[in-house]
Amino acid sequence: MQFLEKKNIVLYSAAGDAPDCFLPVPAVLVTALAGLLTLLCGWRLRRRDGGTERRVCVLVLGDVGRSPRMQYHALSLSRHLYHVTVVGFLDSKPHQDVLNQQRIRILPITEVRGVQGNWDIPNPPGLPGIAVAWLVCVLRGSRLIVDWHNYGYTIMALSHGPAHPVVRLARWYEHFFGPLASDNLCVTNAMKEDLQENWNIRATTLYDRPASIFRETPLRLQHELFRRLGHSFDGSDPDPDLDLDLERTAFSVRDPADDSVTLRSERPALLLSSTSWTEDEDFSILLKALEDYEGFIRAGASLPSLVCVITGKGPQKEHYRRIIDSLHLEHVQICTPWLEAEDYPVLLGSADLGVCLHKSSSGLDLPMKVVDMFGCCLPVCAVHFRCLQELVKHEENGLIFRDSDELAQQLKSLLSEFPGSDGRLAAFRRNLRSSRGQRWDDNWDQNVLPMISGGR
Repeated sequence: MQFLEKKNIVLYSAAGDAPDCFLPVPAVLVTALAGLLTLLCGWRLRRRDGGTERRVCVLVLGDVGRSPRMQYHALSLSRHLYHVTVVGFLDSKPHQDVLNQQRIRILPITEVRGVQGNWDIPNPPGLPGIAVAWLVCVLRGSRLIVDWHNYGYTIMALSHGPAHPVVRLARWYEHFFGPLASDNLCVTNAMKEDLQENWNIRATTLYDRPASIFRETPLRLQHELFRRLGHSFDGSDPDPDLDLDLERTAFSVRDPADDSVTLRSERPALLLSSTSWTEDEDFSILLKALEDYEGFIRAGASLPSLVCVITGKGPQKEHYRRIIDSLHLEHVQICTPWLEAEDYPVLLGSADLGVCLHKSSSGLDLPMKVVDMFGCCLPVCAVHFRCLQELVKHEENGLIFRDSDELAQQLKSLLSEFPGSDGRLAAFRRNLRSSRGQRWDDNWDQNVLPMISGGR
């Protein structure tokens, strides 16, 4: 493959962004072997174009389309004139910027199906991906950089417990092969300290930062999005007091006379959450809180109706959709659309409040969805776990809750003055606007570019 020139780099995603892409153990072993053969066959391709040292492989044993951090790596590398080959599964469409970039080539991995055996253990991306990537780098004289998003064995432990033999094997495996990388990145300072103290790995913290596409959405784009997605979350009846010549959605109105767009004063609040529908997110917490919110309104509380949009796909989605369908809510509407990559930041920038139910299996990673929400100046209610305070500042850019009762009370409090501009929700948004930090590009140039170009 073209990126296997000596002194080139393999950037590997450890415990990738899409954990629901895990395969049964024998299937992933066969897939990894096939991937290794593909990489070795690349020697001929490298020779064919005369070779170059500015080539990097971004390897994701997961769905590339749902691995935003690795897509951002690829875009940053291409921005600095590296030729990038992204290797991974293509279950979802990658972002259009990745598809349009001429210096980025996507090489899909074919998922092996039908491997028989008495196996029911889902396998994290680190097993055996790190070993395969390391072996290829040794054979081709390339450097291996591992980007630690989480620990794969802790994800396996969610289903099978930490004492399961395969979980213990995975832990040993990651501890053995992890230190063999040339360089390491990680997502939090807490993980950096843990890698140093318990794994003897020196890593550079590269916090997730929002890409430039995550920003507050102008009213006109909001209105266009609401029109496109109206079938998903516009369940309102026609307003008899509304001029029929106006173009309206449940949230916005466009006046054809002057082409102006305004938000409706009696609009519902738009609550947004995104998920991979895996075991590290307990959506029963949100559903119970929404039932309580419905109860507040029925008891006479002056609160807006609520449209709750939960985006994403994954193994537990149908389970929760059945639960959602069984709820009898009059003032709360829950919908679970799958959005194109280009629509997701527009929806984030149009929402009134975000909710995050991610609980890190290791307690050492941070939810990228919250990073993107903050990029859109969207306040967040997030469930508590270790090291969350590195991102969510309670009573400054959002609130932290521990159970459904606390979340329900937070929703009631934050939305009690909606859509006014004097309440806590509006104050959190103002705080986010005034404290915008680095974007991804500047953060990457500062922390990763010296590692890539200097070979440290």
